[in-house]
Formats: sequence, C-alpha cells, structure tokens
Amino acid sequence: MPTLTIDNQEIKVPAGTRVIEAAKLLGIEIPHYCYHPALSIAGSCRMCLVEIEKFPKLAIACHTVATDGMIVHTNSDKAEHARTSMLEFLLANHPLDCPVCDQAGECKLQQYYMTVGRHNSALLDNKIKKTKARVLGPHVILDSERCILCSRCVRFTAEISKSHELGIFNRGDHSELLNYPGKALDNPYSGNVVDICPVGALTDRDFRFKVRVWYLDSKPSICHGCARGCNIRVDYLRRRFHHNDGKRIARFKPRHNPDVNGHWICDAGRYSYKQLENEDRLLTPQVDGTPGGWDSVLAGAAKAFAGHVSEFGVNSIALITSASLSNEEMFTAQELFGNGLKMEKIAWRIPPGPENKDDDLLIRADKNANSFAAEKIFTSTSRAKDVEEVLAKTEAGKIKAWIVLDADLGPAFGDERIAKAAESLRFSWYLGSYRNATSQACRFVLPSTVFTEKEGTVTNFAGRVQHFPAVVSPLGGALPLLEIFAKLAGRLELPTVETNPARVYQSLGQSFEHFAQPIYAAPTAKAAPTSKVS
Repeated sequence: MPTLTIDNQEIKVPAGTRVIEAAKLLGIEIPHYCYHPALSIAGSCRMCLVEIEKFPKLAIACHTVATDGMIVHTNSDKAEHARTSMLEFLLANHPLDCPVCDQAGECKLQQYYMTVGRHNSALLDNKIKKTKARVLGPHVILDSERCILCSRCVRFTAEISKSHELGIFNRGDHSELLNYPGKALDNPYSGNVVDICPVGALTDRDFRFKVRVWYLDSKPSICHGCARGCNIRVDYLRRRFHHNDGKRIARFKPRHNPDVNGHWICDAGRYSYKQLENEDRLLTPQVDGTPGGWDSVLAGAAKAFAGHVSEFGVNSIALITSASLSNEEMFTAQELFGNGLKMEKIAWRIPPGPENKDDDLLIRADKNANSFAAEKIFTSTSRAKDVEEVLAKTEAGKIKAWIVLDADLGPAFGDERIAKAAESLRFSWYLGSYRNATSQACRFVLPSTVFTEKEGTVTNFAGRVQHFPAVVSPLGGALPLLEIFAKLAGRLELPTVETNPARVYQSLGQSFEHFAQPIYAAPTAKAAPTSKVS
C-alpha cells in the first residue's frame, strides 16, 4: 500500500487508488466535473489539476495513480490559477441562467465559482448560442448552452445502461451533446443522467420548475418498488413551503450503497413517489363505502368478526397480506392473526406478471419489497398459502371471509374476478393505503400509512435488512399498520400489541435468527429514527 502526502497530510491507500480518491479520504475535495467513481476516466474537464512534486507539469488527479512517496499540493498557487483559468474557459459560453435553472443550489459551476473562480473575465467575444429545452426522452430535457461536455451522461449510457443513446457531435466550441439519430433517451435508468450531470444541462422533466432545492429537506429511505431495496434519498418540502395541492414529497434520488444499488436507481422506482400522495390514497375509515370514524368502524369490524367466527369458525377466514409490508408489520400480523386468532390460512404469494423480469443491473421481477421476510415469517408455521389457492377456495365457497393487508390483487388476477369472488364473502376487512379493486370489494376499510409516513425495516432479495425512517406525517386519518393492529387487538380482547417498531424488531430477532442483527438504536420510551441505514 503506497504512502503519499497530500497538503501536508500523510495517508496510506490501496494500490491503484487515484489521487482524487486519496484526497477524499482526507476530507479534501478536489474540484472536478467529468470524474465519477462509477464511470471510466475521461479527463476532459481539467478542473482537478494538482501540483505533484517532481512532476514536470500539473497533473489531473482523477487519472493520476497514487504512488509511494508522492507529495501532492491541491491548493498551490499554480494549481489554483489553472483551475481559475479552466473555469473561465468553461463559463465562456455558459448562459446566465442561474435565476431560472433547476440546478441552482446544486450546481458545481456555482459552487466552484464561489471557491476558485471569482474573477473578472478577460473574454470579450459574444457567447455561442446553442439549443435550449431539447427533449431527449420521456424524463430528461437538455439545455445545450449549459452543457460543459463532461461526457458523464455519454459514459453512463455506454457503460452502465449500455443503451448508447447519447453522443457528443461537432467540434470546438460548437461541440454539442445530442441523441444518436432515431434514438430517444428512454432506457429504464435514464433519470440517472440528471443525477450525475454536474451542471444544469440535463434536468428532470418531472421536477423541472416545481420547487427550488433550498426549500427541500431530505431523509434517507429504502425504495419499495421491487425486491432490490435500493437506497434512496427522499426530498420533501419544509412545512412552510407546502404547495396548495398538498403534495409534500418532491422527488426520490439514489443514495450510494455499493452492496445494493451502487450509485443508481431505476426510473420506475424514482418516479414511484407520485403515488404516495395521489388521489387514490385511502384517508378515512369506511363501512360499505361510507366514511366513518375510527371508533365506529372498528366496533363494526370487531362485531362482524366475532359473529362470523361464532357461526363459521376461524378456519373459514383467510388473511391475504402484501409482501411489501415491513418486517415489523409481518411479524405482528403473524402474532395477531396466526398465533392470537389461530388463523391457518395466510396467503401472500402473488405470481409476477409476464412483463416483470430481472435485468442485469438493478430491476427485479419481484415487485414486492419484502418477499424474503414473508417467506421466513409466514412459512415458519406451515400456514402459508398462495393467493391463487385462496381465490379458488373462495370461489368454491370454502373460504367465507377475507382480511386483506395492503394487497392489491387486481393486477395479478383481474379486477372482475376479485369483485366477483368478494360477493360471496360473509365479511371482509381491508387494511391498506390505496383505493383499488380489492379495497372496493371489502366491506370494512381501515386506511394505513405508506412507507414514507412510518418507520420500519425491509429485507431485500439477498437477505439484507435495511431501515427506513418516517419522513413525513400521515395524511388524513391514515394510521401506521402497527397502530391499527393494536386497536383491533383491543376490540377483539387480545393481548396488547406493541406499536414501537424498534421493540417489535427486537422481538422478531428473538424469534428468527436472521433478524437478530442490530438495526435500530437501543429501544427507548419513544421510537427514534436512526441514521443506521444500510
């Protein structure tokens, strides 16, 4: 392992480490545009020039490999003068768009200008005019005048998505980023080029002109779009900046985790935030489609349950649960319905659609966030059933009641089949977040929160347990599923149900060795969000 000195600080790094990464380990940021740790080295922006003793000229830190005894100066007069000149060159044809640019507040041109580029320009020529607001694909729009030709997006489509939609055409100051003829930027990961664009050239058509980034706060979370469990950052509006339409979550951004999703996220997961606060959210308890208060609806649900069990027995009831519930919710459901109410028919396996397939990067055919945990928790009692089997037995009259936990059966089995099967049920509960064919087929509807409104953990397809905190408060009258379970347990005169996710996870770990790993901070009187996110 070579030992080198950077700005009078000595550090030992693995062989092959680039100087820019070695400096980062010391907390020294060397300005750069074209470099990205997940892409090949282009060395085109020349912003990362540093002075290295015994080198005849300045060297680019992104390409130069650290060697034993190397002495690097990142902020010498020669290095800073070179950066200032390089930034002046990059800004020569850059438009003065900062007041209207969506990248303002996150733009490295702005940031580096304030640190290394504040100067009076010596350029007197008029700026070269290029295309503005060119649509590259369904999610991305290009302002060519802002582009500094770092080629990050070109390398992404060549090396990561391998879809090759983008290239740099023409020469000199007329060089321009464009689509290859006949190719739209429509691969399943296209939104990532916006994330890696260091300036405001590539912007998200969905986010464009909606909100300034300095009105946003962020929290780490886990995407629930498939079994990969990509690490994401949820950007949401501070309360005083909420829009009149009530939307609080502004966007999802990928969060780096080399063991799960690297630097990336698919477009399906990226834009899944839209459904979290859409018009299909269930926000009020209902009986037969009529809104009611929590107390009255719960009382009616408990009465219907007790009367049904008295007449037909508990074995005539099936629990149908989503495989995207949190680990804590699945464990509590098993304890409440399986062990407490002695229900033997618990189903969660729903076949994926034929269009759902794994790819070579991130996307999983399984669109459930927590199938791994469902397999461990529910099959441990040998009660687990496929949902198809439950439907068949319902249609045959052998199952006479459903309790559905946030599962939408329509996409897999058809809305008409679900509605028809539900017609024969003596009673039905739906505990979930969205209005769909399944919730509309159930008599008692109890609205639950979405994952950004509650705390918990999920387990991805590889068995990795990951924590997500509550980001925003629950909408309307929706409650976390653990609290709904607790209310139901009280109505059914069952033992008290724990509502603190950290304590539930502790009990889960005592029952299943796989979940014995510490994820939460030590449980206290109040469940506190933890920064311990994978």
